[in-house]
Amino acid sequence: MVVEHAGPTVEAGQAGPAPGPHAQPAAPAVGAGTPSAVPVVDFHGHLAVPAAAALVAGSAGLAAELAAERRGHSPASTAVNRDQLQRLAPKLTGIDARIADLDAMGVDIQVVGPMPMHHYWADRDLAVRLARTVNTAVAGHCAAAPGRLYGLGTVPLQHPDLAVALLDTAVTEHGLYGISVSTTVDGRELADPAHDVVWRRAEELGAVVFVHPWGCSLGERLASHYLGNTVGQPVETTVALSHLIFTGVLDRFPRLKLVAAHGGGYLPTYVGRSDHAWLVREDARGCAAPPSSYLRRMWFDGLVYTPRALRHLVAEVGADRVVLGTDHPFDMGVTDPVARLDAAGFTPAERAAIAGGNALALLTEGRTR
Repeated sequence: MVVEHAGPTVEAGQAGPAPGPHAQPAAPAVGAGTPSAVPVVDFHGHLAVPAAAALVAGSAGLAAELAAERRGHSPASTAVNRDQLQRLAPKLTGIDARIADLDAMGVDIQVVGPMPMHHYWADRDLAVRLARTVNTAVAGHCAAAPGRLYGLGTVPLQHPDLAVALLDTAVTEHGLYGISVSTTVDGRELADPAHDVVWRRAEELGAVVFVHPWGCSLGERLASHYLGNTVGQPVETTVALSHLIFTGVLDRFPRLKLVAAHGGGYLPTYVGRSDHAWLVREDARGCAAPPSSYLRRMWFDGLVYTPRALRHLVAEVGADRVVLGTDHPFDMGVTDPVARLDAAGFTPAERAAIAGGNALALLTEGRTR
């Protein structure tokens, strides 16, 4: 499905030649009063990599990671998740099932990244093997459907020097468009100064950094009723983004292409409280400008479920800062992203931007290879 747009107000462009993971697509062009076809882009798809799972199978690190995850979910939720992973295996690994779903959803292009278990506990040797395995798999998956899939990889943020080298390889050799990261790195914030070298290189490469939580640090308090996901994951994203803002990371790296899953959690909704603290408290002035101003320095997927919530997100951050996201193929995702976008009642220009124009510009502008 392509979205028709007329007018010069949206930095979205015509559908060009089909891009593969090893060939950069044409940068979107600005319409000059003539209609342009904008592909529908889902910025939030997941891929399972069995070969990576095999590398950590039986390890003490994985056992500890899974034990922490179980503490954050009731036995009922754990059982549902286990059954879901088994049922969705063909969609998480197979290209035919994925493309069939994209066609059914009216999605032309999907940005695909690894499931958010990044195993940040891994030592240097294992971390390199994991990242190489995952990134090779993502690139291969995308290559199986040229023009339909854009890949995001993973890097071991727990070892920043390795992360920089593997980010280079992911972008320049595998043709990936950036990386997916979790909201914490084995207990360390994304905003920790140790990660500055990674953000600097991502900025230089024009690589996307997609922030997607894994689990919830609030633990057993949110274990029942799947609250660890429905409440906890938005909290995780809110906290991670707030640290990135307040510690000045976005001041130091103003061109960093930071994309937040799930609408950025609660940050866009309640950022006024952070602004107030910044105004009245000296200890809340780690950033150069009011916290709300940094919403214009990042992007957000529109996976917020209701038309009203989507309109509110756009009102807070701007239509040019929102991309579609489905969380495919999981049950907390949506299968009708275009219908949900239409229900929000945006102008044609806003709709075209959110449907795909913003995503294409984000993926391609400033990208160096």
